[in-house]
Amino acid sequence: MRFVIALMRHETNTFSPIATPLRAFSRGSSTDGPLYGDDAVRACQGTNSAAAAFMDIAQRQGDEFVMPLMANAVPSGIVTAEAFESMAGTIVEAVRAGCDAVMLDLHGAMVAEGFPDAEGELLARIRAVAPQVPIAVALDFHANFSDALVGNATVIAGYCTYPHVDVYETGARAARTLMAALRGEAKPVLLWRTLPMLTHMLRQTPRTQPMKDIMDRAMAAERDGEVLNASVFGGFPLADIPHTGLAVVIVADGDRMDTGQRLLDELCDMAWERRADFVFPLEPMQTSVARARELAHWPVVLVDHGDNCGAGGPTDEMTVLGEVLRQGLDGVVAGPFWDPAAVAELVGAGVGQTVTLDVGGKTDMPALGLKGTPLRLTGRVQCITDGNYQVTGPMFTGMKLSLGRTVVLDVGGTLVVVCEKPQEPFDSGVFTHAGIDLSRRKYILIKSRQHFRAGFEPIAKEIVLVAGPGVCSSDYSQFPFRNLRRPIYPLEPHTTAKHA
Repeated sequence: MRFVIALMRHETNTFSPIATPLRAFSRGSSTDGPLYGDDAVRACQGTNSAAAAFMDIAQRQGDEFVMPLMANAVPSGIVTAEAFESMAGTIVEAVRAGCDAVMLDLHGAMVAEGFPDAEGELLARIRAVAPQVPIAVALDFHANFSDALVGNATVIAGYCTYPHVDVYETGARAARTLMAALRGEAKPVLLWRTLPMLTHMLRQTPRTQPMKDIMDRAMAAERDGEVLNASVFGGFPLADIPHTGLAVVIVADGDRMDTGQRLLDELCDMAWERRADFVFPLEPMQTSVARARELAHWPVVLVDHGDNCGAGGPTDEMTVLGEVLRQGLDGVVAGPFWDPAAVAELVGAGVGQTVTLDVGGKTDMPALGLKGTPLRLTGRVQCITDGNYQVTGPMFTGMKLSLGRTVVLDVGGTLVVVCEKPQEPFDSGVFTHAGIDLSRRKYILIKSRQHFRAGFEPIAKEIVLVAGPGVCSSDYSQFPFRNLRRPIYPLEPHTTAKHA
Protein backbone atom coordinates (compact mmCIF):
# COMPACT_ATOMS: atom_id res chain seq x y z
CA MET A 1 0.00 0.00 0.00
CA ARG A 2 0.93 3.65 -0.34
CA PHE A 3 0.25 6.21 2.39
CA VAL A 4 0.40 9.97 2.57
CA ILE A 5 1.64 11.06 6.02
CA ALA A 6 1.70 14.71 7.03
CA LEU A 7 2.21 16.82 10.14
CA MET A 8 0.52 20.22 10.42
CA ARG A 9 0.17 21.54 13.97
CA HIS A 10 -0.80 24.86 15.46
CA GLU A 11 -2.86 25.86 18.51
CA THR A 12 -4.39 29.24 17.73
CA ASN A 13 -5.14 31.76 20.47
CA THR A 14 -7.48 34.14 18.67
CA PHE A 15 -6.74 36.84 21.28
CA SER A 16 -2.99 36.72 20.67
CA PRO A 17 -1.57 39.76 18.86
CA ILE A 18 1.10 37.67 17.11
CA ALA A 19 0.10 36.58 13.62
CA THR A 20 1.31 33.18 12.39
CA PRO A 21 2.88 33.26 8.90
CA LEU A 22 4.33 30.31 7.03
CA ARG A 23 7.85 30.95 8.32
CA ALA A 24 6.60 30.35 11.89
CA PHE A 25 5.96 26.67 11.11
CA SER A 26 9.57 25.78 11.83
CA ARG A 27 9.32 24.23 15.31
CA GLY A 28 11.81 21.40 15.30
CA SER A 29 13.92 23.04 12.61
CA SER A 30 16.65 25.68 12.61
CA THR A 31 15.32 27.03 9.29
CA ASP A 32 12.28 29.20 8.67
CA GLY A 33 9.07 27.53 7.59
CA PRO A 34 7.99 23.90 7.14
CA LEU A 35 10.07 20.94 6.06
CA TYR A 36 9.16 18.91 3.00
CA GLY A 37 9.72 15.39 1.66
CA ASP A 38 12.85 13.62 2.89
CA ASP A 39 13.72 16.52 5.21
CA ALA A 40 10.34 16.13 6.91
CA VAL A 41 10.86 12.37 7.28
CA ARG A 42 14.29 12.79 8.84
CA ALA A 43 13.03 15.42 11.29
CA CYS A 44 10.14 13.21 12.48
CA GLN A 45 11.78 9.82 12.67
CA GLY A 46 12.61 8.67 16.18
CA THR A 47 10.57 11.40 17.87
CA ASN A 48 7.58 11.26 20.19
CA SER A 49 5.17 12.32 17.44
CA ALA A 50 2.17 10.72 15.80
CA ALA A 51 3.85 11.09 12.43
CA ALA A 52 6.75 8.94 13.65
CA ALA A 53 4.28 6.23 14.68
CA PHE A 54 2.61 6.38 11.25
CA MET A 55 5.97 5.95 9.52
CA ASP A 56 7.05 3.10 11.77
CA ILE A 57 3.83 1.17 11.14
CA ALA A 58 4.08 1.62 7.37
CA GLN A 59 7.70 0.49 7.39
CA ARG A 60 6.96 -2.58 9.52
CA GLN A 61 4.27 -3.59 7.04
CA GLY A 62 6.62 -3.10 4.11
CA ASP A 63 4.41 -0.36 2.66
CA GLU A 64 5.37 2.86 0.91
CA PHE A 65 4.73 6.32 2.23
CA VAL A 66 5.39 9.91 1.29
CA MET A 67 5.59 12.80 3.74
CA PRO A 68 4.91 16.01 1.86
CA LEU A 69 4.93 18.29 4.91
CA MET A 70 6.13 18.77 8.47
CA ALA A 71 4.77 22.11 9.68
CA ASN A 72 4.77 22.82 13.41
CA ALA A 73 4.44 26.29 14.94
CA VAL A 74 4.55 27.52 18.52
CA PRO A 75 1.01 28.50 19.58
CA SER A 76 0.24 32.11 18.67
CA GLY A 77 -2.38 34.17 16.87
CA ILE A 78 -4.42 33.47 13.75
CA VAL A 79 -2.64 31.65 10.90
CA THR A 80 -2.36 33.75 7.77
CA ALA A 81 -4.37 32.73 4.72
CA GLU A 82 -1.17 32.45 2.72
CA ALA A 83 0.34 30.00 5.23
CA PHE A 84 -2.76 27.84 5.37
CA GLU A 85 -3.19 27.72 1.60
CA SER A 86 0.45 26.73 1.15
CA MET A 87 0.36 23.92 3.72
CA ALA A 88 -3.07 22.59 2.79
CA GLY A 89 -2.20 22.74 -0.90
CA THR A 90 0.97 20.72 -0.35
CA ILE A 91 -0.92 17.95 1.45
CA VAL A 92 -3.85 17.88 -0.98
CA GLU A 93 -1.57 17.63 -4.00
CA ALA A 94 0.21 14.65 -2.46
CA VAL A 95 -3.15 12.93 -1.97
CA ARG A 96 -4.23 13.84 -5.49
CA ALA A 97 -1.16 11.99 -6.80
CA GLY A 98 -2.68 8.78 -5.42
CA CYS A 99 -2.64 6.77 -2.21
CA ASP A 100 -4.47 4.02 -0.35
CA ALA A 101 -4.92 6.02 2.86
CA VAL A 102 -3.96 9.26 4.57
CA MET A 103 -2.52 9.59 8.10
CA LEU A 104 -2.45 13.09 9.55
CA ASP A 105 -0.68 14.40 12.64
CA LEU A 106 -2.76 17.53 13.38
CA HIS A 107 -3.54 19.70 16.37
CA GLY A 108 -7.27 20.33 16.05
CA ALA A 109 -7.31 23.94 17.27
CA MET A 110 -5.87 25.77 14.27
CA VAL A 111 -7.73 28.91 13.22
CA ALA A 112 -6.72 30.47 9.90
CA GLU A 113 -7.89 33.64 8.21
CA GLY A 114 -11.31 32.77 6.79
CA PHE A 115 -11.34 29.29 8.37
CA PRO A 116 -12.32 28.98 12.06
CA ASP A 117 -11.68 25.22 11.76
CA ALA A 118 -8.60 24.96 9.58
CA GLU A 119 -8.22 21.20 10.07
CA GLY A 120 -11.84 20.64 9.06
CA GLU A 121 -11.21 22.66 5.92
CA LEU A 122 -8.10 20.61 5.15
CA LEU A 123 -10.01 17.33 5.47
CA ALA A 124 -12.85 18.66 3.30
CA ARG A 125 -10.32 19.52 0.58
CA ILE A 126 -8.76 16.07 0.79
CA ARG A 127 -12.22 14.53 0.49
CA ALA A 128 -12.90 16.63 -2.60
CA VAL A 129 -9.96 15.04 -4.47
CA ALA A 130 -10.15 11.56 -2.86
CA PRO A 131 -13.75 10.86 -1.77
CA GLN A 132 -13.19 7.21 -0.83
CA VAL A 133 -9.71 7.30 0.67
CA PRO A 134 -9.65 6.49 4.42
CA ILE A 135 -8.23 9.26 6.63
CA ALA A 136 -6.82 8.64 10.10
CA VAL A 137 -6.19 11.69 12.27
CA ALA A 138 -4.21 12.02 15.51
CA LEU A 139 -5.24 15.13 17.46
CA ASP A 140 -4.05 17.13 20.45
CA PHE A 141 -5.98 16.90 23.72
CA HIS A 142 -6.90 20.57 23.16
CA ALA A 143 -8.68 20.06 19.85
CA ASN A 144 -12.00 21.78 19.14
CA PHE A 145 -14.51 19.99 16.89
CA SER A 146 -16.73 20.90 13.97
CA ASP A 147 -18.91 18.86 11.62
CA ALA A 148 -16.28 19.24 8.89
CA LEU A 149 -13.48 17.80 11.01
CA VAL A 150 -15.42 14.76 12.18
CA GLY A 151 -17.51 14.26 9.07
CA ASN A 152 -14.52 13.93 6.75
CA ALA A 153 -12.38 11.66 8.95
CA THR A 154 -12.43 7.86 9.05
CA VAL A 155 -10.60 7.49 12.37
CA ILE A 156 -9.82 10.04 15.11
CA ALA A 157 -7.68 9.47 18.20
CA GLY A 158 -6.60 12.11 20.73
CA TYR A 159 -3.84 12.42 23.29
CA CYS A 160 -4.80 10.94 26.65
CA THR A 161 -2.24 12.96 28.60
CA TYR A 162 -1.52 16.58 29.53
CA PRO A 163 1.46 17.19 29.50
CA HIS A 164 1.34 15.40 26.17
CA VAL A 165 3.69 12.45 26.62
CA ASP A 166 1.67 9.91 24.60
CA VAL A 167 1.82 11.56 21.18
CA TYR A 168 3.50 8.58 19.49
CA GLU A 169 1.03 6.19 21.13
CA THR A 170 -1.86 8.31 19.86
CA GLY A 171 -0.61 7.95 16.31
CA ALA A 172 -0.27 4.20 16.84
CA ARG A 173 -3.87 3.98 18.15
CA ALA A 174 -5.24 5.82 15.12
CA ALA A 175 -3.14 3.78 12.71
CA ARG A 176 -4.17 0.42 14.21
CA THR A 177 -7.83 1.17 13.61
CA LEU A 178 -7.11 2.42 10.10
CA MET A 179 -5.18 -0.76 9.25
CA ALA A 180 -7.98 -2.92 10.63
CA ALA A 181 -10.40 -1.07 8.37
CA LEU A 182 -8.14 -1.49 5.34
CA ARG A 183 -7.98 -5.24 6.05
CA GLY A 184 -11.76 -5.41 6.30
CA GLU A 185 -11.64 -6.34 10.00
CA ALA A 186 -13.48 -3.23 11.21
CA LYS A 187 -16.02 -0.70 9.96
CA PRO A 188 -15.22 2.53 11.82
CA VAL A 189 -18.11 4.86 12.60
CA LEU A 190 -17.51 8.20 14.35
CA LEU A 191 -19.80 9.28 17.20
CA TRP A 192 -19.15 12.61 18.88
CA ARG A 193 -20.48 15.43 20.99
CA THR A 194 -19.26 18.84 22.16
CA LEU A 195 -20.49 20.08 25.53
CA PRO A 196 -21.32 23.77 26.12
CA MET A 197 -18.57 24.28 28.68
CA LEU A 198 -15.25 26.11 28.69
CA THR A 199 -12.86 24.18 30.90
CA HIS A 200 -9.89 25.92 32.48
CA MET A 201 -6.61 24.53 31.18
CA LEU A 202 -5.23 24.36 34.72
CA ARG A 203 -8.07 21.98 35.61
CA GLN A 204 -8.04 19.80 32.49
CA THR A 205 -5.20 17.37 33.01
CA PRO A 206 -6.13 13.66 33.10
CA ARG A 207 -3.46 13.20 35.77
CA THR A 208 -5.91 14.46 38.41
CA GLN A 209 -9.61 14.93 38.99
CA PRO A 210 -12.02 16.00 37.63
CA MET A 211 -10.70 14.65 34.29
CA LYS A 212 -8.91 11.55 35.58
CA ASP A 213 -11.93 9.26 35.99
CA ILE A 214 -13.37 10.39 32.67
CA MET A 215 -10.19 9.70 30.73
CA ASP A 216 -9.54 6.45 32.61
CA ARG A 217 -12.99 5.20 31.59
CA ALA A 218 -12.37 6.12 27.94
CA MET A 219 -8.95 4.45 27.90
CA ALA A 220 -10.34 1.30 29.53
CA ALA A 221 -13.15 1.09 26.98
CA GLU A 222 -10.66 1.25 24.12
CA ARG A 223 -8.22 -1.15 25.77
CA ASP A 224 -10.96 -3.69 26.53
CA GLY A 225 -12.40 -3.61 23.03
CA GLU A 226 -15.76 -1.97 23.81
CA VAL A 227 -14.98 0.47 21.00
CA LEU A 228 -12.21 0.92 18.45
CA ASN A 229 -11.08 4.28 19.86
CA ALA A 230 -12.29 6.54 22.66
CA SER A 231 -10.97 10.06 23.15
CA VAL A 232 -11.86 12.89 25.50
CA PHE A 233 -10.73 16.38 24.54
CA GLY A 234 -10.43 19.19 27.07
CA GLY A 235 -10.71 21.66 24.20
CA PHE A 236 -8.80 24.90 23.69
CA PRO A 237 -10.83 27.62 25.44
CA LEU A 238 -8.84 30.61 24.12
CA ALA A 239 -10.26 30.23 20.62
CA ASP A 240 -13.23 32.51 19.99
CA ILE A 241 -14.93 30.23 17.47
CA PRO A 242 -18.33 28.49 17.35
CA HIS A 243 -17.12 24.97 18.14
CA THR A 244 -14.97 25.55 21.24
CA GLY A 245 -15.67 23.25 24.17
CA LEU A 246 -14.99 19.93 25.84
CA ALA A 247 -15.66 17.08 23.41
CA VAL A 248 -15.86 13.30 23.32
CA VAL A 249 -15.16 11.32 20.13
CA ILE A 250 -15.84 7.60 19.86
CA VAL A 251 -14.79 5.38 16.96
CA ALA A 252 -17.25 2.50 17.12
CA ASP A 253 -17.33 -0.61 14.99
CA GLY A 254 -20.31 -0.49 12.64
CA ASP A 255 -21.63 -3.70 14.22
CA ARG A 256 -21.48 -2.25 17.77
CA MET A 257 -22.76 1.28 17.44
CA ASP A 258 -25.11 0.91 20.40
CA THR A 259 -22.14 0.20 22.65
CA GLY A 260 -20.36 3.25 21.30
CA GLN A 261 -23.40 5.46 21.84
CA ARG A 262 -23.76 4.32 25.45
CA LEU A 263 -20.10 5.10 26.11
CA LEU A 264 -20.45 8.53 24.51
CA ASP A 265 -23.44 9.33 26.73
CA GLU A 266 -21.66 8.05 29.83
CA LEU A 267 -18.52 10.10 29.28
CA CYS A 268 -20.46 13.27 28.43
CA ASP A 269 -22.64 12.85 31.51
CA MET A 270 -19.55 12.47 33.72
CA ALA A 271 -18.00 15.65 32.32
CA TRP A 272 -21.17 17.72 32.53
CA GLU A 273 -21.88 16.70 36.11
CA ARG A 274 -18.37 17.86 37.07
CA ARG A 275 -18.48 21.15 35.14
CA ALA A 276 -17.97 23.29 38.25
CA ASP A 277 -14.81 21.33 39.07
CA PHE A 278 -13.25 22.40 35.76
CA VAL A 279 -13.12 26.04 36.94
CA PHE A 280 -9.74 27.18 38.29
CA PRO A 281 -9.80 29.49 41.34
CA LEU A 282 -7.41 32.43 40.94
CA GLU A 283 -4.98 33.70 43.58
CA PRO A 284 -3.54 37.25 43.36
CA MET A 285 -0.07 37.27 41.80
CA GLN A 286 1.52 39.10 44.72
CA THR A 287 0.14 36.53 47.18
CA SER A 288 1.54 33.62 45.16
CA VAL A 289 5.03 35.14 44.99
CA ALA A 290 4.97 35.92 48.71
CA ARG A 291 3.92 32.36 49.46
CA ALA A 292 6.82 31.03 47.37
CA ARG A 293 9.23 33.27 49.28
CA GLU A 294 8.31 31.52 52.54
CA LEU A 295 8.92 27.98 51.27
CA ALA A 296 11.98 26.21 52.63
CA HIS A 297 12.47 23.32 50.19
CA TRP A 298 14.12 24.11 46.86
CA PRO A 299 14.03 24.33 43.96
CA VAL A 300 10.62 25.98 43.84
CA VAL A 301 9.13 26.17 40.35
CA LEU A 302 7.14 29.38 39.84
CA VAL A 303 4.74 29.02 36.92
CA ASP A 304 3.51 32.23 35.26
CA HIS A 305 0.46 30.87 33.45
CA GLY A 306 -0.93 34.14 32.07
CA ASP A 307 1.73 34.60 29.38
CA ASN A 308 2.57 31.15 28.07
CA CYS A 309 3.56 30.77 24.43
CA GLY A 310 2.30 27.18 24.72
CA ALA A 311 -1.17 28.73 24.67
CA GLY A 312 -0.43 31.71 22.42
CA GLY A 313 1.21 34.24 24.73
CA PRO A 314 4.16 36.33 23.48
CA THR A 315 6.28 35.42 26.57
CA ASP A 316 7.58 38.96 26.92
CA GLU A 317 5.24 40.04 29.74
CA MET A 318 7.56 41.00 32.61
CA THR A 319 5.18 41.68 35.52
CA VAL A 320 5.84 38.44 37.41
CA LEU A 321 9.64 38.74 37.15
CA GLY A 322 9.33 42.33 38.34
CA GLU A 323 7.33 41.16 41.36
CA VAL A 324 9.85 38.39 42.11
CA LEU A 325 12.67 40.96 42.12
CA ARG A 326 10.61 43.42 44.17
CA GLN A 327 9.94 40.83 46.87
CA GLY A 328 13.63 39.93 47.00
CA LEU A 329 13.60 36.24 46.05
CA ASP A 330 17.20 35.13 45.53
CA GLY A 331 18.83 32.29 43.61
CA VAL A 332 16.36 32.70 40.76
CA VAL A 333 16.61 31.56 37.15
CA ALA A 334 13.88 33.02 34.95
CA GLY A 335 12.79 32.65 31.34
CA PRO A 336 13.10 32.14 28.55
CA PHE A 337 11.76 35.62 27.70
CA TRP A 338 11.20 36.44 24.03
CA ASP A 339 12.97 39.67 23.03
CA PRO A 340 15.07 39.58 19.83
CA ALA A 341 16.02 43.27 20.19
CA ALA A 342 17.39 42.72 23.69
CA VAL A 343 19.27 39.64 22.49
CA ALA A 344 20.91 41.67 19.72
CA GLU A 345 22.01 44.35 22.20
CA LEU A 346 23.38 41.79 24.66
CA VAL A 347 25.22 39.84 21.96
CA GLY A 348 26.69 43.11 20.73
CA ALA A 349 27.96 43.86 24.23
CA GLY A 350 29.55 40.42 24.60
CA VAL A 351 30.17 37.93 27.38
CA GLY A 352 31.43 39.49 30.61
CA GLN A 353 30.10 42.96 29.89
CA THR A 354 27.73 44.80 32.24
CA VAL A 355 24.67 46.17 30.45
CA THR A 356 21.62 48.20 31.42
CA LEU A 357 18.67 47.69 29.07
CA ASP A 358 14.91 47.23 28.80
CA VAL A 359 13.87 43.60 28.50
CA GLY A 360 10.48 42.39 27.25
CA GLY A 361 7.29 44.36 27.22
CA LYS A 362 7.52 44.96 23.47
CA THR A 363 4.09 43.45 22.73
CA ASP A 364 0.73 45.11 23.32
CA MET A 365 -2.29 42.85 23.79
CA PRO A 366 -5.19 44.99 22.57
CA ALA A 367 -7.80 42.23 22.84
CA LEU A 368 -7.45 42.46 26.62
CA GLY A 369 -6.51 46.14 26.78
CA LEU A 370 -2.95 45.39 27.96
CA LYS A 371 0.06 47.54 27.06
CA GLY A 372 3.53 46.07 26.92
CA THR A 373 5.76 47.36 29.73
CA PRO A 374 9.50 46.61 29.54
CA LEU A 375 11.52 45.80 32.66
CA ARG A 376 14.77 47.74 33.05
CA LEU A 377 17.57 45.41 34.14
CA THR A 378 21.26 45.86 34.85
CA GLY A 379 23.41 42.76 34.73
CA ARG A 380 26.46 40.95 33.41
CA VAL A 381 26.28 38.91 30.22
CA GLN A 382 27.12 35.44 31.51
CA CYS A 383 26.58 33.30 28.43
CA ILE A 384 25.59 33.48 24.75
CA THR A 385 24.37 30.36 22.90
CA ASP A 386 22.79 29.43 19.57
CA GLY A 387 19.71 28.25 21.50
CA ASN A 388 19.69 24.78 19.95
CA TYR A 389 18.89 21.74 22.08
CA GLN A 390 17.34 18.29 21.79
CA VAL A 391 14.45 17.28 24.03
CA THR A 392 15.43 14.61 26.53
CA GLY A 393 12.26 14.69 28.64
CA PRO A 394 9.09 12.66 28.06
CA MET A 395 7.21 15.26 25.96
CA PHE A 396 8.19 15.30 22.25
CA THR A 397 11.26 13.25 23.14
CA GLY A 398 14.06 13.50 20.61
CA MET A 399 12.73 16.60 18.87
CA LYS A 400 15.34 19.23 18.04
CA LEU A 401 14.25 22.71 19.11
CA SER A 402 15.76 26.15 18.85
CA LEU A 403 15.34 29.30 20.93
CA GLY A 404 17.40 31.22 18.39
CA ARG A 405 20.30 33.16 19.82
CA THR A 406 19.97 33.07 23.60
CA VAL A 407 21.63 35.14 26.31
CA VAL A 408 21.93 34.54 30.05
CA LEU A 409 22.02 37.84 31.94
CA ASP A 410 23.15 37.72 35.61
CA VAL A 411 21.14 40.36 37.47
CA GLY A 412 22.54 40.32 40.99
CA GLY A 413 22.42 36.54 41.24
CA THR A 414 19.17 36.18 39.33
CA LEU A 415 19.78 34.59 35.92
CA VAL A 416 17.47 35.97 33.23
CA VAL A 417 17.34 33.96 30.00
CA VAL A 418 16.41 36.00 26.89
CA CYS A 419 15.88 34.42 23.48
CA GLU A 420 15.02 35.19 19.84
CA LYS A 421 12.31 32.55 19.43
CA PRO A 422 9.50 31.85 21.91
CA GLN A 423 9.36 28.38 23.42
CA GLU A 424 7.33 26.93 26.28
CA PRO A 425 9.72 25.32 28.78
CA PHE A 426 8.38 21.77 28.84
CA ASP A 427 11.96 20.48 28.79
CA SER A 428 14.84 21.55 31.01
CA GLY A 429 16.99 21.99 27.90
CA VAL A 430 15.86 25.61 27.67
CA PHE A 431 18.20 26.22 30.63
CA THR A 432 20.69 23.34 30.68
CA HIS A 433 21.85 23.95 27.09
CA ALA A 434 23.28 27.24 28.43
CA GLY A 435 25.14 25.50 31.25
CA ILE A 436 22.65 26.38 34.00
CA ASP A 437 22.60 23.86 36.84
CA LEU A 438 18.97 23.86 37.99
CA SER A 439 19.78 21.92 41.15
CA ARG A 440 21.73 24.96 42.38
CA ARG A 441 18.81 27.35 41.86
CA LYS A 442 16.29 28.12 44.62
CA TYR A 443 13.58 29.38 42.27
CA ILE A 444 12.86 28.51 38.65
CA LEU A 445 10.46 31.05 37.08
CA ILE A 446 8.93 29.83 33.83
CA LYS A 447 5.92 30.59 31.63
CA SER A 448 3.72 27.52 31.24
CA ARG A 449 0.48 25.85 32.35
CA GLN A 450 0.81 22.07 32.54
CA HIS A 451 3.51 21.10 30.06
CA PHE A 452 6.28 22.23 32.41
CA ARG A 453 5.44 19.21 34.55
CA ALA A 454 7.01 16.91 31.93
CA GLY A 455 10.49 18.33 32.40
CA PHE A 456 10.41 20.23 35.70
CA GLU A 457 8.10 18.38 38.08
CA PRO A 458 10.71 15.63 38.69
CA ILE A 459 13.20 18.20 40.03
CA ALA A 460 10.76 20.51 41.83
CA LYS A 461 10.42 20.36 45.59
CA GLU A 462 7.50 22.81 45.42
CA ILE A 463 5.35 24.23 42.60
CA VAL A 464 3.59 27.60 42.84
CA LEU A 465 1.18 28.71 40.13
CA VAL A 466 1.29 32.48 39.52
CA ALA A 467 -1.54 34.31 37.74
CA GLY A 468 0.38 36.92 35.79
CA PRO A 469 -1.37 39.08 33.17
CA GLY A 470 -1.62 38.05 29.52
CA VAL A 471 -3.68 36.50 26.74
CA CYS A 472 -3.48 33.09 28.45
CA SER A 473 -5.22 34.28 31.61
CA SER A 474 -7.55 31.91 33.41
CA ASP A 475 -9.86 34.84 34.12
CA TYR A 476 -12.33 34.39 31.27
CA SER A 477 -14.14 37.61 32.23
CA GLN A 478 -11.23 39.51 30.63
CA PHE A 479 -11.84 38.05 27.16
CA PRO A 480 -14.25 39.69 24.67
CA PHE A 481 -15.77 36.44 23.37
CA ARG A 482 -18.09 37.10 20.42
CA ASN A 483 -18.27 33.86 18.41
CA LEU A 484 -18.76 31.11 20.98
CA ARG A 485 -21.97 29.13 20.93
CA ARG A 486 -24.04 30.55 23.76
CA PRO A 487 -25.04 29.88 26.44
CA ILE A 488 -21.84 28.27 27.64
CA TYR A 489 -20.61 27.39 31.12
CA PRO A 490 -19.11 29.10 33.14
CA LEU A 491 -19.68 32.37 31.25
CA GLU A 492 -23.39 31.69 31.77
CA PRO A 493 -23.39 29.79 35.09
CA HIS A 494 -26.99 28.68 34.70
CA THR A 495 -26.45 26.94 31.37
CA THR A 496 -28.69 23.88 31.43
CA ALA A 497 -28.30 22.36 27.98
CA LYS A 498 -26.29 19.19 28.57
CA HIS A 499 -25.41 18.47 24.97
CA ALA A 500 -24.59 20.69 22.02
